Amino acid sequence: MRTTSPYEDKLLALIEPAARDLGYEIVRVRLMGSRRKTFQIMAERPDGRMSSGDCEKLSRGLSPLLEAEDPIEGEYALEVSSPGIDRPLTRFSDFDRWIGWEAKLELDRGIEGRKRFSGELAGTEDTNICINLEGEEDTALIPFEWIASARLVLTDDLIRESLRRRGADEDELEQLEKALDDDQVEFVTDDVLPDVDPDLT
Repeated sequence: MRTTSPYEDKLLALIEPAARDLGYEIVRVRLMGSRRKTFQIMAERPDGRMSSGDCEKLSRGLSPLLEAEDPIEGEYALEVSSPGIDRPLTRFSDFDRWIGWEAKLELDRGIEGRKRFSGELAGTEDTNICINLEGEEDTALIPFEWIASARLVLTDDLIRESLRRRGADEDELEQLEKALDDDQVEFVTDDVLPDVDPDLT
């Protein structure tokens, strides 16, 4: 899930050792566009944090390698970002890291006629991810290799937890609680952070 094509596999293999040396883990890469390509790199530190300064550091650190190896034909823009709050789950370890949180899954094949599932993550077992589906008594086991895409569901609680994991202080959390209570936080999707008052970030 970190890549979608053999070409992206090669790009990931090229940049991952350098990113690791800089102290970052690659969450996902995408190469998009035709005439004017965009090479998107989603990354985070091992503790799950990723500030705008980290994005700049990783971009500067990878640029010389990409210029030297020139793996992408033609002009392209390099875009480095954090996974965002409603982050994609691309690695097997992500499903243990976010136990107890709601996620949406899309499979590359159907199970009893369904490819899309949502529920509370319950960790992993062998090579399966475990998820408690709504209306089902037993925890479902889904082979990790069957998952085409997965991401967390954006909720108030997830925003709070993401801020806590980023090391937000009590004042920031109190401001967030007030903004949530006053409906001043707008939920958006597609890897974009919620529109929160800048003083909260």
